[in-house]
Amino acid sequence: MSLFETSDRAKKYQADLLEFMDSHIYPAEAVYHEQMRASGDPHFQPPVIEELKAEARRRGLWNLFHPHPEWGPGLTNLEYAPLAEIMGRSHIASEACNCNAPDTGNMEVLTLFGSDEHKEKYLGPLLDGTMASAFAMTEPRVASSDATNIELRMVRDGDEYVLNGRKWFASNAMHKNCKVLIVMGKTDPTAAVHRQQSMMVVPIDAPGITVMRNLPVFGYQDREGHAEIDFTDVRVPAKDVLKGEGEGFAISQARLGPGRIHHCMRAIGAAERALELMCRRAQERVTFGAPVADRSNIQDWIAEARIDIEMIRLLTLKAAYLMDTVGNKEARTEIAAIKVAAPDIALKIIDRAIQVHGGAGVTDDFPLAMMYAHLRTLRLADGPDEVHKRAIAKQELRQYRDAAVVS
Repeated sequence: MSLFETSDRAKKYQADLLEFMDSHIYPAEAVYHEQMRASGDPHFQPPVIEELKAEARRRGLWNLFHPHPEWGPGLTNLEYAPLAEIMGRSHIASEACNCNAPDTGNMEVLTLFGSDEHKEKYLGPLLDGTMASAFAMTEPRVASSDATNIELRMVRDGDEYVLNGRKWFASNAMHKNCKVLIVMGKTDPTAAVHRQQSMMVVPIDAPGITVMRNLPVFGYQDREGHAEIDFTDVRVPAKDVLKGEGEGFAISQARLGPGRIHHCMRAIGAAERALELMCRRAQERVTFGAPVADRSNIQDWIAEARIDIEMIRLLTLKAAYLMDTVGNKEARTEIAAIKVAAPDIALKIIDRAIQVHGGAGVTDDFPLAMMYAHLRTLRLADGPDEVHKRAIAKQELRQYRDAAVVS
């Protein structure tokens, strides 16, 4: 058996999911776009999404990401990896299976750190797919790649905290079903650097919360949105602090590890679809009397894409294996590595697929332009490349520094 060979149950999920993609997801993409256009609302919840969700649930392709058997199939990271990759081939598949970010990360946070009240009021509906959520950490006035910079204040006032500040790129906050935010802010500026932050569960309609605007990404108004949100004297009961005051940074690290690997898995799926589209287009188009696929430079692109995808898939599977066997902390170098490599490789493949498509590649007639915008954003989401490279370099240098001290 191969080290990364998955279980029989995971193989069954893969087969079922691939069939669902072919029979329902890919045919629904055109319907999705038509319903969005007809609505005239960039944040419309198209009926086809709800139909797909019902079908996915009927087929048992629901909450596949959730590691706890009580709320999902209880798959390991290694078992879930190929499933996330398959869903990553379409922009509507993850939501159809209730495996879309940021809800997945928020559900895991509420599972680990939420109170019984949080689980009943928010986790249950999120697991049922009847509610959406947003994660409010990034801020417009500071470099949020360093989470210790966060300025939104959370000041204790009796049995409540008063929140004041501004957040942006709160993904999912424009979703029609978004009801709750998980908000990270600063409760004690005098504490140790990594104990100053806390996380709280805050209803999106709480008094003092104003959704200022949606932030377009490369001109795209993503349906779930990336909102800028103002907090002015927002009162949050102390019981809605997750895990306890000063635990915000620790929670963020617990949340971002699985979230990063999920993003990378989906990026590989996007790269696979881009390669498929590139090959099909290259076979169909004729220039100067021969198919584009006959050109040596195009063949190089196709070969390099296959090589690159296989490399990043192996590294991602290794990261998943380590997360399962030795934990997220011990797998931090591999998690950081794939977070840099997967979006970068996927972007290169998508860019070349666009080139092979010619002018059509930058239109909405094909999914490539939207895929490129999303993957380019992923080089910033959950920490920019530079932060992850810095973490990898520090880890590499530490072993030599420690060796020097010993000698």
